Amino acid sequence: MPGENLSREEARDRAAILSVERYDVALDVRSAVGPADPSGPRTFRSTTVIDFRCSSPGASSFADLLAPAVTSVRLNGRDLDPAAVFDGTRIALDDLAERNTLVVDAACAYSRTGEGLHRFEDPEDGEVYLYTQYEPADSRRVFANFEQPDLKAPFTFQVTAPEGWTVLSNGERDGDPVPADGGGSTSRFQPTQPISTYITAVVAGPYHVERDHYSRTFEDRGVLDIPLSALCRRSLARHFDADEIFEVTKQGLDFFHDHFDYPYPFGKYDQAFVPEYNLGAMENPGCVTFREEFIFRGKVTRASYEHRANVVLHEMSHMWFGDLVTMRWWDDLWLKESFADFMGAFSQVGATRYTEGWITFANRRKSWAYRADQLPSTHPVVADIRDLEDAKLNFDGITYSKGAAVLKQLVAYVGQDAFLEAARRYFKRHAYGNTTLDDLLSVLVETSGRDMAAWSRSWLQTAGVNSLTPQVVYDDQDRITELTVLQTAADAQPELRPHRVAVGLYRRVPDGALERYARAELDVSGPATAVAELAGQPRPDLVLVNDDDLTYCKIRFDEASLDTLRSHLGDLSDPLARALSWAAVWNLTRDALMPARDYLALVLRFAGRESDIGVLQSLHQQARTALTHFVAPRAREEAARELAEGALRELRQAEPGSGHQLAWARFFAAVASSPADLQLLQGLLAGSAKIDGLEVDQELRWTFLATLTAEGLADEGVIAAERARDDTASGHRHEVRCLAARPSEAVKAAAWADVVESDKLSNALVEATIAGFAQPGQRELTAPYAQPYFAAIEGLWAERSIEIGMAVVRGLFPALQDRQETLAATDAWLAERPAAAPALRRLVLEARDDLARALRAQECDERR
Repeated sequence: MPGENLSREEARDRAAILSVERYDVALDVRSAVGPADPSGPRTFRSTTVIDFRCSSPGASSFADLLAPAVTSVRLNGRDLDPAAVFDGTRIALDDLAERNTLVVDAACAYSRTGEGLHRFEDPEDGEVYLYTQYEPADSRRVFANFEQPDLKAPFTFQVTAPEGWTVLSNGERDGDPVPADGGGSTSRFQPTQPISTYITAVVAGPYHVERDHYSRTFEDRGVLDIPLSALCRRSLARHFDADEIFEVTKQGLDFFHDHFDYPYPFGKYDQAFVPEYNLGAMENPGCVTFREEFIFRGKVTRASYEHRANVVLHEMSHMWFGDLVTMRWWDDLWLKESFADFMGAFSQVGATRYTEGWITFANRRKSWAYRADQLPSTHPVVADIRDLEDAKLNFDGITYSKGAAVLKQLVAYVGQDAFLEAARRYFKRHAYGNTTLDDLLSVLVETSGRDMAAWSRSWLQTAGVNSLTPQVVYDDQDRITELTVLQTAADAQPELRPHRVAVGLYRRVPDGALERYARAELDVSGPATAVAELAGQPRPDLVLVNDDDLTYCKIRFDEASLDTLRSHLGDLSDPLARALSWAAVWNLTRDALMPARDYLALVLRFAGRESDIGVLQSLHQQARTALTHFVAPRAREEAARELAEGALRELRQAEPGSGHQLAWARFFAAVASSPADLQLLQGLLAGSAKIDGLEVDQELRWTFLATLTAEGLADEGVIAAERARDDTASGHRHEVRCLAARPSEAVKAAAWADVVESDKLSNALVEATIAGFAQPGQRELTAPYAQPYFAAIEGLWAERSIEIGMAVVRGLFPALQDRQETLAATDAWLAERPAAAPALRRLVLEARDDLARALRAQECDERR
């Protein structure tokens, strides 16, 4: 709609004249239950009172609202005609006074896309659950407001809901619920501290609730008590390990109070695990929301618990970085997300039993950053965000993980004490306010004494990733005479940066392990930097640049070191050095510098010895990507057979009942294709085959069935029978995915129509259908949809919400039609539509880049 995509200039102009004193929002969600009106969307009543000031009396501005209908608008006691002032996205506000009161009564729509007030009906028991998700700008789907982060205000929420429902918001409840006319009850909440619109929240429904509390006594003998709660759907309660959630929560609160010297400012701390959630979690102050997949219905590995703990801590750090102090506009989104990504790992290692957090960061999170930073859409950490569509797409690997890696480099550059003292001053100086990059740099200058301007220009205001390669010269005694770190950059992003790095020398010891015997830490700058401290050291078997993962770079190797890794990668005794080496060889594969089958050979040879379960699962994921996209087409079948043989061998050899066994079982199912492999999966599903210690629970059953379905060995009746065993929301999503995965032209046509030609599916079922539609082994079946994709996406982008549009444009891009013709079709679409929405063009450009990278990798593998 016109006006839906708020620009930075519009936000700046509005903030220049308006300041908001308070919001009072009343929502009536009793309409969430019972039959819907077939004549239009299911709606709820939303009544908003906004008190605000205008520094230029007589000026005009606007409020934001996305709603099917507005009943009334009153400005300063004057009734305005909704038809005249409301265009579907904005409410025109003319002739403003110095002090103003706006009252808007609207019928807002429940969401089925995870944007706004999402409504979910549990197929297991018929109960209805509601929750809100707004970032960056969907609170206007729920109540009228000024939708930009720098117009903060206190919020008072009032929610009328069906009787017996649990209702939560950001503030603590203000008294007990009171009976409402017509049934149900009304809950009113205390005013919040000044916060931005996008982090307000409401959660309502018959949720299962667990309670606990946190208490801390400060040096001045003051006591901080924080009521804690954790919520999930009733039908998930039997799987809910709330005690583990509370344990990590308390550990995090201790850690952040120890390091931030600013008491948690938002009263209570609720954590709601909600259905059909688009994100991992959202940092609504006092009312954090998480995707309910973090409640594990079956056995998972330690890596899943570690990841959940990281997300809990990531969101908690946002209470300070993002909620207490908020970026002025989305250009500085990194001010909260980079810090939260860094703090998630930092606090995890420092406060919980998941001390492998930095290994996971090096192996998983940074791989996300490396990919994003090499796309044509790469951008500086401090980005140029022109409008809300730009903002939505910049929740990416650069804003999160590259930014976090840059902060890790900053800690190495200025020292941990100076970094944390800067954070403490930042919170106290800007509490409940909005900031930009300059505000952070100023406190860093104060605490470190360093010139932050040059550092910021190199690390925060330029894009791209550098590669660091060792160059070594030896004397006739096999000692190092010169070790130089060479720095290079891509032609499109030529910046060479200052890096604080460690260089490690490794050699094999008598027991066969590959261990570090020398290390130097230094500043690398420019194209070549000598490592004088390591001169005279004996010849190493491996030179590891960026040992200990202090900086953000792609690690390269000299030829002798790469030969060592080909033979002895699994012998590296240090798990972080091993993770860095795995990440480095994966980057070589992605960059078409290592044939994909050479990478798969490393996985087959050494993955079975990998002790870190998170690294192992990353290797499995990357091996699948290499097989699907990077292996030369003529070699795919043989490579898949070898992977499946290796996976089955490791599955049988893994410790019974271990997380490693479970990971190998999942990987085996993902790559199985031979009749014998598929027969084994059928036997494991039926119970006629057994692997000692492997529990085939409901989630693993669906994993096996997905493969059998895609191979044509499980029909609709088998899928229906499995759904009958698992008549839950999760079971329904698995069912939809399996149905779309069947190898049939009619099935693919129906799945395409459900996603592209209809908007009947919820966000979760759109995702499941796309996942089933795009099967690597069904390239011929999906080939006819390449041209229809390019014909459909512009109209689809205009008609659907951005969340659904992103899912469809990314998920249905014909990446599996990996040939030059698809690349040419993509280029033709881009050339013919220069005026298409910039966010849509960005998504297509990124998909095109991935396809071109895959074709280069296939050429490299073909030359093997």
